[in-house]
Amino acid sequence: MGEYTTESGVTLPDVTVAYETWGELAPDGRNAVYVCHALTGDAHVSGPAGEGHLTSGWWEGLVGPGRPIDTDQWFVVCANVLGGCQGTTGPASKAPDGRAWGSRFPTVTVADMVEVERRLTDHLGIDRWSLMLGPSLGGMRVMEWLVSHPERVDSGLVLGSTAAVTADQIATHTSQIEAIRMDPNFHNGDYYDAPDGIGPHRGMGLARRIAHLTYRSETELDLRFGRGPQLDEDPYTKSSASGRGRFAVESYLDHHADKLARRFDANTYIALTEAMSLFDLGRGRGGVATALASIHAPLTVVGIDSDRLFPLRLQAELVELTPGADQLHILRSPYGHDGFLVEDDQVGAFIKHALSRIGADNHPGQ
Repeated sequence: MGEYTTESGVTLPDVTVAYETWGELAPDGRNAVYVCHALTGDAHVSGPAGEGHLTSGWWEGLVGPGRPIDTDQWFVVCANVLGGCQGTTGPASKAPDGRAWGSRFPTVTVADMVEVERRLTDHLGIDRWSLMLGPSLGGMRVMEWLVSHPERVDSGLVLGSTAAVTADQIATHTSQIEAIRMDPNFHNGDYYDAPDGIGPHRGMGLARRIAHLTYRSETELDLRFGRGPQLDEDPYTKSSASGRGRFAVESYLDHHADKLARRFDANTYIALTEAMSLFDLGRGRGGVATALASIHAPLTVVGIDSDRLFPLRLQAELVELTPGADQLHILRSPYGHDGFLVEDDQVGAFIKHALSRIGADNHPGQ
């Protein structure tokens, strides 16, 4: 991608972008769909686990032949964001001196991510995206695209997102970041060459536990785990020098903490979380209402009824203030914010609705 200077004024001399594609671009280029991933997602939307991907695609049931985004018709692209750790330039990437950027990696914003995505769009020879869609952080990027590059996006879909991150979300984010920074193995972000090879895994694990409690709902956790103990453990008995036996919900959080720490870079987690905290679509544009009023392309807004991270009132605001939005679509799920990863049938229906709102001249085969 070449050189890029961030909003914070730091120049990255040679930005690399990792992306995946599915399907084939039509001769007229009018069948392109862009998927914007969420915080800990990446470009691997669909496909099996393999080299560079510990798990199968995060929207495996939604992108592919015969699926809601049918790759026999649509050309689908997803790229790992600027600041990421799955192939795109981020804190773990090599700086010009040959060392990882680490603590020197600049603050990045959603606008920075979108600008890099725009350059990728040019690189791929795509004039316009028929549909851009994404959940959470991905939804923020969709809205940034619709405001900053309206001539290049025919329609959008945002799911479980907001036009400006709230104080509550910033507070949650900063708690997670502080958990990582307090890990003695963080070394101010320069842990890549630590003699023992140990990074801030415990801090990352704690950050993930905090985050996961915002991703799932109180109802789901209570119904799923209640006060049940973890198999063969007694919470009322000290089981080892490390402490008492665990409740099942504690084991569940431990599992997700360990899983993320093994596949995700701590500095990237900080960089992308900070980018979310900084997100305000109205910044420099006269406020959120003014920014949203400029979106006239069809926008499908989906909220999750049990989402305690991005509650429904935030999506209701998007619908109220955006001329291109038709109504507030509600995904009904006990799984909270993570409903967008779990409820494939409902998400698929919303995607089909968004695709139906694209002008007839933009549909494959028309």
